[in-house]
Amino acid sequence: MTNTIGCIEKADVILVTGSNTTENHPVLSASVKRAVSFRGARLIVVDPRNIKIAGFAHQRLRPNLGTDVAWINGMMHVIIKENLYDKTFVENRTAGFDELKKTVETYTPEHVEKITGIPAKQLADAARMYAEAQRGSILYCMGITQHTSGTDNVKSLANLAMLCGNLGIEGGGVNPLRGQNNVQGACDMGGLPNVFTAYQPVNSPDALKKMEGGWNVTGLSAKPGLKATEMIPAALEGKIKALYIIGENPLVSDPDLNHAEHCLKHLDFLVVQDIFLTETAKSADVVLPSACFAEKEGTFSNTERRVQRVRKAAEPPGQAKEDWKITAEISTRMGHPMSYSDTEAIFGEIRKVTPSYAGITYQRIEEEGIHWPCPNTEHPGTPVLHTAQFPIGKGKFHAVEWMPPAETADAEYPVYLTTGRVIYQYHTGTMTMKTGGLNERAPESFVEISPADGGKYGLRHGDLAEIASRRGSITARVQFSDKAADGTVFIPFHFAAAAANRLTNAALDPVSGIPEYKVCAVRLSKAA
Repeated sequence: MTNTIGCIEKADVILVTGSNTTENHPVLSASVKRAVSFRGARLIVVDPRNIKIAGFAHQRLRPNLGTDVAWINGMMHVIIKENLYDKTFVENRTAGFDELKKTVETYTPEHVEKITGIPAKQLADAARMYAEAQRGSILYCMGITQHTSGTDNVKSLANLAMLCGNLGIEGGGVNPLRGQNNVQGACDMGGLPNVFTAYQPVNSPDALKKMEGGWNVTGLSAKPGLKATEMIPAALEGKIKALYIIGENPLVSDPDLNHAEHCLKHLDFLVVQDIFLTETAKSADVVLPSACFAEKEGTFSNTERRVQRVRKAAEPPGQAKEDWKITAEISTRMGHPMSYSDTEAIFGEIRKVTPSYAGITYQRIEEEGIHWPCPNTEHPGTPVLHTAQFPIGKGKFHAVEWMPPAETADAEYPVYLTTGRVIYQYHTGTMTMKTGGLNERAPESFVEISPADGGKYGLRHGDLAEIASRRGSITARVQFSDKAADGTVFIPFHFAAAAANRLTNAALDPVSGIPEYKVCAVRLSKAA
């Protein structure tokens, strides 16, 4: 996030897209609802489903799946044509405007309506609402990223924010809502195949030298590793012989699960480190029991880049250990001794090699967390990014053309499927499905469809339906809902017994490698 959660309540207009905020981020959604209900903010919700947060919206746009670049370009077309953009910001702080302007010229509201299904007038009204705000905040989540065009979708939202001068100000920004409590911290620590901590490229000679000095080693590889979605197919090809999975359950969460299961069976050795025996752990050669968040010390870096302390509230059960102790012991046994007295010692090493964390200490975040970047111990932290300039100097507009999703509906598979979460279960249910009350509220998978589609395919509310794609099939309970648009169904991905990801397409974004979880073609029939 370029801005803080608190900034949401300072916005004049909030644009929420690709985020079922009330179910995925219920606490944060309260900020949106307060801003609208008590502070006079206007809300634009862009989502194929009629999600709950849309009930607070002043403008609600329902695009066809996989058409995000088109409607964003359409909004920018209106904003530029009507001279509503921030000319001072564009001139002084950006580059590439002329190319962007040329690209969006063809994305008239009428043309965009043919692609997206969004009425032309509605699109134009939403564009004006966002552009005329003094402070406009964009919130997005995996409904934007989990496409073969996910990177282009994010670039397009950044284009829109820069066009209207909504970066570097309170109440503005481009704000991805992180799905897990420390996924931001994992990325900050180099949990990506092409960077060290603080997003320092592994092929940078300066970064390599710094890391080798900080870790007292030589010969660090400058070659980027494989993305997570590239590792599974590499197992099938024999390029990866062993896999070590920590805190992830790909045999429920990966796309095209039948293929993923087939790939993992070709490994020589699979290790899973987790707090419970997940579906993936059941297939492992070795399971390493780890401590949960309440059983360890350390820091979490949350969705707004705030680094916060975590303190042990209970001892780990049985043989479970803190993750860092497991990692250090394995490293030591493999010939590279790792010896840390405690988590603060590890954080000291993090500060040494991570410029954005250099000024953060355990003492400074004893009571309240600090937003990175925080380059020294006198620095207060940075709640809002890009106030004076961007890291590269001028922000770069990316002229992006809309491309259709990797798979479209046809006569054999005439319905679109999109996937997501429900509020009462979390991710693959590793923890939530061990909680009786939550299981009472969300006991099983379901397929959410419109009543019209139910009639079309001979299905009634409560029926068991077979949902099939080109990759597999599952059986789930039919749930009629006014959230659903005709021609599109929704299935939550939490439930291993009827895993939505047996259906989803493993086609990847060419840059990020993220799968297209949000669009695939299926057919519906009554279960035999």
